[in-house]
Amino acid sequence: MIEKLEQAKKVILGKFGEMPKTLITLGSGLGSLLEKMKIEAEIDFSQIPHFKSATVAGHFGKLVVGKLGTQRVACLKGRLHYYEGYSMDEVVFPFRALAWCGAQTFFLSNAAGGIHPDMKPGELMLITDHINVMGNNPLIGANHEKLGTRFPDMTQVYSIELRTKLLEIADRQGVKLRQGIYAGVHGPSYETPAEVNMLRRLGADAIGMSTVPEAIALNHMGKKIVAVSCITNLAAGVGEGTLNHEEVLSAAKHIQESFSLLVEEFCNVVSE
Repeated sequence: MIEKLEQAKKVILGKFGEMPKTLITLGSGLGSLLEKMKIEAEIDFSQIPHFKSATVAGHFGKLVVGKLGTQRVACLKGRLHYYEGYSMDEVVFPFRALAWCGAQTFFLSNAAGGIHPDMKPGELMLITDHINVMGNNPLIGANHEKLGTRFPDMTQVYSIELRTKLLEIADRQGVKLRQGIYAGVHGPSYETPAEVNMLRRLGADAIGMSTVPEAIALNHMGKKIVAVSCITNLAAGVGEGTLNHEEVLSAAKHIQESFSLLVEEFCNVVSE
């Protein structure tokens, strides 16, 4: 593992020089944030050792570095998913590699289905905690002490400090930012109404197919994490009609402006 991380680091730093301290992951349909960036350089996942290629619509599989507002940041335009057939190690490797390169603060985002009865499509939800129902964990297997302890604490995976800052920013901007618990499932089929009902009873407010593996891996490495779900649809049995990925991408486009403003100010604040 460490040898692979070093190989990826050599290519990444060779391309970008020093790695920015803040990294943003752009979930399904949220890539327009890059339009606000003054891009310095970018590289496809396929050009970085041990990075796998993204195969899902809305995930382009690029690492981009540039200026967002006044700050130099890195962006993952797309991510890998467990349901694509990759192992958990492969899914989280890009995040481990970027943390290994020097990134300290990770802003994770995703498109998610709303479970809470008060939640509506087009809203943003700050993740306060998660429920892992993927049936797997990226830390299974031999532990690498240079990355973190064998049994990492999970009490505060999502930084209270960063969540507080993001809530303050949302309040200043007049952006409605809900708070809630995210359930991570492995997909790729959407959940049945019975499964959604079960997860709601367990305490989940939104549901999606990403974020949990990388949050676990980054927490293992001692990195600061904040995460936001863009509620693009109501989960099965909560809303009317059937679900499809095209509608998720379309709904994400309507959220992008408020999401982009939120992220831009957040990057400025955490870099102060």
